[in-house]
Amino acid sequence: MSELPILPTTVVGSHAKPGWWHACKDLAEAGQWGPYDLEELLDDAADIAILDQERAGVDIITDGEARRLDGYVDGYYNIIEGIRALPVARQAGPWGYDQQTRYEAIGKIQAPEGLGIVEEFQYLIAHTQQPTKVTCAGPLTFGSRIRPNNIYNDTVEIAEEFAHVINSELKRLVEAGATFIQLDEPARGNVAGAEMARLFNMATEGVQAKLAFHICFGNRFGRARFKRCYADYFPGALEARADQFVLEYASREMGEIEKWKDWNDGRELGAGIIDVKSFHPESPEDVAERLRTVLKYADPDKVYVNPDCGFGWSPRNMAVGKLKAMVAGTQIVRQELG
Repeated sequence: MSELPILPTTVVGSHAKPGWWHACKDLAEAGQWGPYDLEELLDDAADIAILDQERAGVDIITDGEARRLDGYVDGYYNIIEGIRALPVARQAGPWGYDQQTRYEAIGKIQAPEGLGIVEEFQYLIAHTQQPTKVTCAGPLTFGSRIRPNNIYNDTVEIAEEFAHVINSELKRLVEAGATFIQLDEPARGNVAGAEMARLFNMATEGVQAKLAFHICFGNRFGRARFKRCYADYFPGALEARADQFVLEYASREMGEIEKWKDWNDGRELGAGIIDVKSFHPESPEDVAERLRTVLKYADPDKVYVNPDCGFGWSPRNMAVGKLKAMVAGTQIVRQELG
């Protein structure tokens, strides 16, 4: 990775999709588009995500997860073997997490053709000169929506199976040139931080890259899914062999940032200081003030600046404006630090 400024700016993963992406995706799902049409759409969407981040001045970029048609994890279930979809119990009324498709195991869970993240990364590095980051759902994220169905003992055993699938993908990413990889895991509440760390370590065993661990409270349609309290997971989560912890603060009015002083063991903090769940357009000064708060409890040379979570459920104009404010606000604090 090339030389980065102090307080590098980055994203958690997904970028907001243009309006045409949603409309054209529906055409593809309805069978009105062919494989070439869809590939052209996804290339263009990745190009836009890259361009938006570069124009905003973000230091470390992703491909915006532009090829993940059903969110950052849902589309993978279509290519994973050994599972079958279950009927959705509640389909009427306002959207909620109880309307996500659940699955059951019907055999050994595997992805013999890989998850496709290597191909995403190869496109990214062929279309930017910026430093990059690659994101992948973690083993608990994959496993939490699959019922054991007498094939596995419990959700944790399913997650262990996915850890092997992920590990293979991450090693292929490193072979392709990836140097910065992030795993995204849910703050489920019923899995302790030390257990989350153990699964993270299984998934990343032998992966020679900078590793980030994003612990997420949920963001689908801008809605949180879990109790938003990192004290339920730390200090146990510190057992993860992660180089960086990517945590949400902005949407919680910087709640728990003071606890980083206790949890800080010298590793990096990816500080979420942009609220992706709010339409409020942060100003650069809003961002600078949040970043100053972070620096009361973390060393500047160990802080990366990012949104709370991905922008995959945000309108594009909102996301771009927030990225520009993030970069400008960070620059204010860099100047203050000299």
